[in-house]
Parts: sequence; C-alpha cells; structure tokens
Amino acid sequence: MKNIDTYIGEVISVSGNTITVQLAETVKSNMPIIDGIVYRIGQIGSFLKIPLGYATLYGIVSQIGAAAIPENLRADASEGTLDEKNRQFLSLVLVGEQLGNKFSRGVSQSPTTGDSVHIVTIQDLDIVYGVKDSESTIDIGNIAASESLSAKLDVNKFVSRHSAILGSTGSGKSNAVGVILSAIANKGYKSSRVLVIDPHGEYNSVLGDKATVYKIRSNTEKNEVELYVPYWALPFSEFIEVFSGNLSDQNKDYFREKICSAKRDSACQNEIPIPAELISADTPIPYNIRNLWFELDDFERRTFKENRKPETVLPVTISGSAETLTSNEYPPPSPGGGAPFLNHQAKGILGFLDSVRTKLRDSTFSFLFSPGDYAPDAAGKVKNDLGNLLFDWIGSDTPVTILDLSGIPSEIMPSIAGTLIKIIYDALFWGQGLKIGGKEQPLLIVLEEAHNYLKKDEITIASRAVQTISKEGRKYGVGISLISQRPSELDSTVLSQCGTIIALRMNNSQDRSHVKSAIQDELQMISDLLPSLRTGECIVSGEAVKLPSRVQFFKLKNAPKGSDPKVSEKWMEEKIPSIDMYNQLVSVWRNQSL
Repeated sequence: MKNIDTYIGEVISVSGNTITVQLAETVKSNMPIIDGIVYRIGQIGSFLKIPLGYATLYGIVSQIGAAAIPENLRADASEGTLDEKNRQFLSLVLVGEQLGNKFSRGVSQSPTTGDSVHIVTIQDLDIVYGVKDSESTIDIGNIAASESLSAKLDVNKFVSRHSAILGSTGSGKSNAVGVILSAIANKGYKSSRVLVIDPHGEYNSVLGDKATVYKIRSNTEKNEVELYVPYWALPFSEFIEVFSGNLSDQNKDYFREKICSAKRDSACQNEIPIPAELISADTPIPYNIRNLWFELDDFERRTFKENRKPETVLPVTISGSAETLTSNEYPPPSPGGGAPFLNHQAKGILGFLDSVRTKLRDSTFSFLFSPGDYAPDAAGKVKNDLGNLLFDWIGSDTPVTILDLSGIPSEIMPSIAGTLIKIIYDALFWGQGLKIGGKEQPLLIVLEEAHNYLKKDEITIASRAVQTISKEGRKYGVGISLISQRPSELDSTVLSQCGTIIALRMNNSQDRSHVKSAIQDELQMISDLLPSLRTGECIVSGEAVKLPSRVQFFKLKNAPKGSDPKVSEKWMEEKIPSIDMYNQLVSVWRNQSL
C-alpha cells in the first residue's frame, strides 16, 4: 500500500476516534497530482482514509502541523531536537467506514499504529456521496471538494430530528432556505406538509404555485390569501397580554371566568361536542368578544336608586351597542353621597376595558379581532371553526404554506407566532391516531428569524411550544427547522435538540461558539472555518448527511426578498424627482399595503 500514489503517511497514535498521522518522507509536495487531478494534503475539514483489508475507515482532518504533534514528542519539538523527518503531523477524526461499495456513518473497528493513511480521491468520494436519487433525499447543491458530486439531505432525518440553518446576514441563508423548500416542493411528494412562519415575507415569491401564502392585507392578484388568527384561539395568558393596562390577580381571575363562561355558552350554541367541565379560558372555542366587552362595561357603569341593592338599577339614558363598541349611559352618580349610587360590586376595570375597546377598533389588529368567517356574529354563531383554519394551513393541495407575519404589530408578533406553533402542534398531538395526524402525514415547521421569538432565558409561549416540539415532536411527526442569524440569542435547549446543523459564514465569535457547542465534540474544529466560507457555502453536519461536509448551495432563480440590492447598478439609474412617488410612498405606508 505504501507504493500507491495516494499514500501520505502512517498512524502513530490512536486515542478513541482521534488518530495522529505522521506524514511520510516520500511526500515531496502538499499538492500531489493523481490521475491528472491535483489534491491538497492536510486541508482542515478534508477527508483521508485508512484501508484495513475489506474495510476502509474515513476520517476528517482536524489539525495539522505543530498542534497535531503527539504529547510524547512535544517536548522534543519545543527544544528543537525533533528529527526533521518527523516534523509533519496531522490529526484525524474517524467518522465512517466503507465495506465493499457501501459507506456508513460510524466505525466498527479502530486502526493500529503503522497502518497506512491515504488521500481520498474523487472515486472514493463517489462511493461516500454517490447516493442514487431516492424518495428520502433532496439535492441542495454541490460538495465543495468536487463540484461534480451532488450534496444531498436525508429528508426523513432532516424533518424528524429537527434542524438549524444559521449564518450572518449576507451569508446566503435565505437562499439556502429557499433551495431546501424548493427541493421539497418539487420532489413530487403527494402529501408533503411544510409550514413556514415568516416574519418578513421573504419567501412569498420563491416557490410560485408550489406554495400558498397567507398574509394580512393580502393581494389577490398575487394569489395571496388573507391571514386570520382568531382571538378565541389564543391561550388566556397570551390574549390578556394584547391589551394595555394592568389587572390585579383577582380581576384577571374574574376576566378569565367570564371568558370561560362565554365559551361554554358558545359551545352549546354552536353545537360543539365537548363536556362543559372540560372547557377553560384556554380552550379554542369561538365566542363574541364584543358582546363580552359590552357586558363587562355595562356592569361597571350601572348606577342604582338605593345603595347596595342591585335590584334597584336605574334605566339606561342612552343605549350603547356591542357591535359599535359604544357604552350604555346611566344617570351619573351623586357627588354628595346620595342617589344615584355607584355599583358597589364593580371591579374597577373600566380603564382596562377602554384599552380592550381601543384594540378592537384598531385596524392593525383586525386580523385578530375581525377574523372574517371565524368571527362569531351578534348571536354567537360562527361560520368557520378551527378545523377550517387547520385545513387551510396544513391540509391544502400545495406542499408549502407560508404564514407571512409582516403585517402583525411587532409588540405581539412573538406571542402570535408562539400561538400559531402551539395550535398546530396541539392539534397534531391529539390527532396522532388519525390519518391526517403527524405520524401519518409528518409536518415540518420552518421558523424564520427564530431568534426574535425564541430568545434564551425568556419563558414565552413560543419558547415553551418549540421546546416541547424539539423534545417530543419526533414521536408525533412534527419537525422544526430554526433559521437565525444570531444563534447566540437562541434558546440553547432548542438548539441542542437540532440533529442537523447547516452553518453558513459567521463572523461573530459568540455566534460561532454556540454553533461549535451544537456540533459533535471531535468535529468542533470545523466551526473555525465559518468566517472564511464563501457566500452560499456552508458546513453541514449531523443526522441528515452521510458525513459532515462543506457544501455550496444552488443559486435560486427567484431570489428571496432578503437578497442584497445591486447598489452600484441601482445608483447608476436616473433619479426619480417626482413628488407624486413620495406621496404614493406615504400612502402605502399609512395604509400598510406594500
């Protein structure tokens, strides 16, 4: 074996799956030419192989030079007494083995000292990466070591074992996500389900007719559908946070009980089959929030002919309306302590109820409080229930559904995103025994800009929901893919559960350290390559790939909205001096219509 052109040295030390290799004196160049192809010896992250008879072990170069010198020789190296011929060393981390023409992760045996080490050639890489197209793989780009080799992801493990796509702004992260979504959408799966929660509407134009886009103030000419998030589907703790003003714990319980009572009445009215004792303020059952507001507001404003006698309530002087959110007016209470008397049972929550009325009238919250056919009428009847909403989001004909949250007020966006995730996961958890459950039709939830609502050390509905999915979702057919440019701000519990890490260029040392901690211990040195990656190039490691690899993603034709503008090209164009364009700009800004 030592006479073969690929031979570069031999094993001199074995410690677990870390191998120290001493380069042979016969290696005259770090760039040997084999079969007309130039190879580089000792590139960090490159592959070497150790033939052991029928089996061949593969490893990734982790160190080269002085850092790779074994402990027992370091003293000689520091004193300058090390033989010249022994000065070249490298460290290798074993990652897989080839048996015949079949490659698999992990090794069943270890090399011993004296075993020969060889360059991995293009023919070897064909065996490692040369997976035939199958139902379980998608093409995302090319292996950086050889552009003729396709980079593939195992869809089964990418979805079920969760994933994270991380990279600095401008590193090609949006393009990478678009490539993966396009590969899934165009694979030919008949029942694929991918739900993208997109805070900025980056992917609306990427997938064409392969995706259904739900958006606030949708544009039907672009085949967008109006996004509704019914207020009655929010858990009580998230619902109460929408409104300004503080409530005492006692008044929160009072408000909670009133909502619970309204949901019980609505369940009867809409013939929803659920025992009354199972209904709580968190149960997603439609009820009319305007009627509830009017009832609570009216109770606070009542005045009485006799003190502390509820039966002596005075008649209304000016009638209000739940539909128009106007209050009933009663004779004003006497300032001197006589009749009319104030309602001694009032809770003192008029200030809070005024904030509720303000939000109900605010057009920016209409997606929540005026959710089309999901809003109960004055009589409490509802046309569409939660089943219609889930069918639209995860049961439609298109393989990908995009929920564009760009029109949601920033102060409640994390809460709304968390609610969406929780609604979907809870539905699939309880529906696990049905044909449309996650076990029968798995779902991938893609969380764009995940650091905005999965911040570390913050307990929110989003973090609780995603932590639950990351720990238990695999059993119920629900996978998550986190997309973030700031992994250091992500919840570390969730990031640690991601079985596949796709790391693009990353300059921030704090972010790189978080990526490093999520990668297999012996391969953490790969994270040191992150600042030097090209745009669109990444390190892929984990469950969905056969080996940790350096991959160049395909370039999408329909670039996501997050792609960089061509500054010099645009600045060379004639400037538009028209005041009308700026007036139009102000108009679309005021109307929040792109």
